[in-house]
Amino acid sequence: MKALTWQGKRSVTVENVPDPAIQEPTDAIIRVTSTAICGSDLHLYEVLGPYLSKGDVLGHEPMGIVEEVGSAVPHLSKGDRVVVPFNISCGHCFMCDRGLQSQCETTQVREKGSGAALFGYTALYGSVPGGQAEFLRVPFANYGPIKVGTELPDERYLFLSDILPTAWQAVKYAETPEGGTLAVFGLGPVGQFATRIGKHFGLRVIGIDPVPERRAMAERHGIETMDYGKTTADEIRETTGGRGADAMVDAVGMEAHGSPVAAFAHQALGLLPDKLAQKAMETAGVDRLAALHASLDTVRRGGTVSLSGVYGGQASPMPLLSMFDKQIQLRMGQCNVRNWTDQLLPLVEDDADPLGVMDLTTHRVGLGEAPAMYEKFQKKEDGCIKVVLLP
Repeated sequence: MKALTWQGKRSVTVENVPDPAIQEPTDAIIRVTSTAICGSDLHLYEVLGPYLSKGDVLGHEPMGIVEEVGSAVPHLSKGDRVVVPFNISCGHCFMCDRGLQSQCETTQVREKGSGAALFGYTALYGSVPGGQAEFLRVPFANYGPIKVGTELPDERYLFLSDILPTAWQAVKYAETPEGGTLAVFGLGPVGQFATRIGKHFGLRVIGIDPVPERRAMAERHGIETMDYGKTTADEIRETTGGRGADAMVDAVGMEAHGSPVAAFAHQALGLLPDKLAQKAMETAGVDRLAALHASLDTVRRGGTVSLSGVYGGQASPMPLLSMFDKQIQLRMGQCNVRNWTDQLLPLVEDDADPLGVMDLTTHRVGLGEAPAMYEKFQKKEDGCIKVVLLP
């Protein structure tokens, strides 16, 4: 089959790789009909190369048609249409029973001290082949895949794999009081959905991003926006009665604009052998923290900062004196996709499309064009906000 593979920093190529096969009774094989490039895939493209090997198959936002099922997958049959969550969870361990599927004790990558295994996302999360491919082996298919109908287009459902539940969890974790103000740093795919979800909950929502096309998309959904490069913390506070937003969502992560020292560290890591680079990431502060520090600065006293953007440094500096003084609550973590499925499925199937899932994709291309789209997405060119690949 054809699949998108990692070859090195800023280098991905479509190659012929072996077709996946059933390995365990709880496996399924799906033929991928749609798969997306996630903002966190760009971290693999730029920063997390020390944890990848040449030829690793990328991608963690797939959906498709079941081709084959193992003997312990009674609820799926060949021909069923499914969305595959990005985290691989068993559904019956201590963590899964508590709605923490991203911490699944059955698939935890203990040798790396990491949570549940993820599709297409480095040795830190199990080196499981990903879904930017023609076919995908799905472990624990007796629990993970979300069976959906056949009437609606893929894009009504595709984002249930990651970015929609990730945004939903981020807003839930923010715990913005009724009628309060939620500010979202970063209007990429997760940030776009986070603003719309906040609006759906009746909140005042402010989206902050330096890219005009991203602000324009948010404004189409009734979101107030500010230019990240031109907005100061004082200006955000002024729009919220001088206090700051009740809650902030950081939907940016480790590659935030405005962090020149950490940006240099990212470049330096790329010059080190993998083992040394891994050690540096595991013991040093290499994250670009501008968005996180801005969130901590602009949230009101007693407010909450919710992190959905991915961070990777173990010793990133934090303004603990200010955080303690302001009594800030901080929540974060990989999304527990299956914990939110029942709440989100009716919304994506609603004819009114209340979360605007059909107004996010800016580029739809064949799998062969994926390398060019990675570059375009990273450089934020051509109004690129969300890319869907059609294998």
